[in-house]
Amino acid sequence: MFYCTECGNELPKWAGQCPACKAWNTIVERPAEGKRRTAAPASSGQGPARPKPMAEVETSRELRFATGMKELDRVLGGGAVQGSLVLVGGAPGIGKSTLMLQICDNLCRFAKVLYVSGEESERQIKLRAERLRVRGEGLYLLAETDLESVVEAVNELQPDVLIVDSIQTMYNGDLSTAPGSIGQVKDCTMALMQLAKGQGVTVFVIGHVNKEGSIAGPKVLEHMVDCVLYFEGEQQNSYRILRAAKNRFGATNEIGVFEMGDGGLSEVPNPSEMLLSGRPQDTPGTCVTCVMEGVRPVLAEVQALLAPTSFNVPRRTANGFDFNRTNLLLAVLEKRGGLMVSTCDAYINVIGGLFLDEPAADLAMVVAMASSFRDRPVPGDLAAVGEVGLTGELRSVNALGQRLSEVHRLGFTKCLVPARAGAKVEAPDGLQLIKVHNIREALAVLM
Repeated sequence: MFYCTECGNELPKWAGQCPACKAWNTIVERPAEGKRRTAAPASSGQGPARPKPMAEVETSRELRFATGMKELDRVLGGGAVQGSLVLVGGAPGIGKSTLMLQICDNLCRFAKVLYVSGEESERQIKLRAERLRVRGEGLYLLAETDLESVVEAVNELQPDVLIVDSIQTMYNGDLSTAPGSIGQVKDCTMALMQLAKGQGVTVFVIGHVNKEGSIAGPKVLEHMVDCVLYFEGEQQNSYRILRAAKNRFGATNEIGVFEMGDGGLSEVPNPSEMLLSGRPQDTPGTCVTCVMEGVRPVLAEVQALLAPTSFNVPRRTANGFDFNRTNLLLAVLEKRGGLMVSTCDAYINVIGGLFLDEPAADLAMVVAMASSFRDRPVPGDLAAVGEVGLTGELRSVNALGQRLSEVHRLGFTKCLVPARAGAKVEAPDGLQLIKVHNIREALAVLM
């Protein structure tokens, strides 16, 4: 058998491109599995399920409970849901196990928690819990990789919350493939899902992701679980961002910000202040914008460096910003703004590890590039919010009132906004709105 390491699609023969996800060079071979598959654990002990009329299905509201970390509850949609299966993915060493062990401190106050680890022994987990100052009342530890033993422990202990660290270490003895293979990962996750749905156990599963997001990661499990959380950040940077890629019980556009320290992860209630800390003053090539992460406005600093090139084809690099969008804005800046940026190398960067995929950051990016090209700084008390069109016009953005309130709260006194959108909102006291129709007017006002 052959399978795709990006999406998990199985093929009878090798191919250069996956027909499902269109990815190239991701088809690898694995031994064919036997026809006999292990029986799934009984969900309720009442035999096979029977069809039920829709009118008889109960529609009681799902039971939520707080995890003890407000940033995690925000991403989950208000707290964890009883009987749900949550997949926490991220690169190795990013802090997934630390996050799961820290929420046990609050969960153990009202629930019975079983922490299953296939990577550490009980002693190692206890030493890490003492370092993180996690109390052990109501927390049960199990160092096991056999799925059948884990299911037996759950049936015997009847916990309210089950944490599995990690799904790549679990294996089913009835399968001939090695632990961590796509068959083992999918089979073990299916068994855990039946535990969650049949017995009402809230299950948190940790999955590792490598740079390519291939088999080691949770890509093949996203369609099976209720919620997929990705823990992002660089190991050299102390800040971590938790975002939801899928959530059946809440929105998928919320983010949670944490800071990794000696005592574990600590919440960052004000990410805008964190992202703007250390911002240089009176330096060309930098501008501040406000983007919406769910219902939360977040201020981000965008930086641009334009330097003359000696090659025929200038170099373009974008970190934290869409590469194609960068080329589009450079073309608009030259055609509509009158700046000859086609003869310059362009390097774009977004501070703090954010990825700005919202059009509201277009104006700030254009201003930063023009500032770097002319080598003239943007005023330090100014922010820019607006979408840029191909004709150079500025379009309105949603939730402009919330963005302006956040800009004013962090001490900015001026904000560059589209003229059509600025006429519909009232600026907070002390915040001056500079209304412009296109990027040529914006550059004339600023420079």
